[in-house]
Amino acid sequence: MQEWITSTMTSLGYVGIGMLMFLENLFPPIPSELIMPLAGFTVHEGKMELAPAIFAGVFGTVVGALPWYYAGKLLGEERLKSLADKYGKWISISAHDIEKAKKWFERHGNKTVLFCRLVPGVRTLISIPAGLANMALVPFLLYSTIGTTLWVSFLTAAGYVLGQNYELVDEYIGPLSKIVLVTIIIAFILWVLRKRLRD
Repeated sequence: MQEWITSTMTSLGYVGIGMLMFLENLFPPIPSELIMPLAGFTVHEGKMELAPAIFAGVFGTVVGALPWYYAGKLLGEERLKSLADKYGKWISISAHDIEKAKKWFERHGNKTVLFCRLVPGVRTLISIPAGLANMALVPFLLYSTIGTTLWVSFLTAAGYVLGQNYELVDEYIGPLSKIVLVTIIIAFILWVLRKRLRD
């Protein structure tokens, strides 16, 4: 996987970054945690510019979010879950994953799209409940772009700082993402408890 990502980026440059990030959204097993740090390392080597690399990553990600958004909007929950159970193993998505993303969206509303773009494992799937809830396209694109820009900039900067050790980003981001996820869940539980106590 890493060799394919490297060769694609080397041969296609910024277009390669955009294409890889687009595919990463369609097929979650392709890790953004390797793509953008590699882009950052390439910038570090003087073979790319920082701003166009980040732009390419953001553009590819946001465009890649649209198929899942429209899948939710057009196919509906039951059909999507059925398809996920049949074919989801090829792209690491199950009906349970869709249900989890839907609950996140129901609890936090439209802004979930922004925050979930920063959480690996949920960032791709959050497009589905946004579509299921008929979230308007403009806010969806706006929140997606803001969250994605933060995430892509962080990964690219990490790759730039780490240099040849850019692969370490993927190694460390797993445990870090779990901490972020647990923190968000705890914050939500505390918010619910505080609200009930006030009522």
